[in-house]
Amino acid sequence: MNIVRLAVREFIGMFVDDGNLALLALLLIAAITASVKFLALPPLLGGVLLLIGCLAILLQSVRRAARHQ
Repeated sequence: MNIVRLAVREFIGMFVDDGNLALLALLLIAAITASVKFLALPPLLGGVLLLIGCLAILLQSVRRAARHQ
């Protein structure tokens, strides 16, 4: 059973290396999607906000990883 658990953990680790990064990206996507759909935010502005938000989340993740090393 340990081998199966280890294999599943490694498989998930291939896609989600930093859980905080993945969670923040999903929350950003959900917030921008809701804003475009329900608050009548122009889609182009939503795309720009998504780009800026993803870059900010990535920068924060890289800084945190560099600090730990």
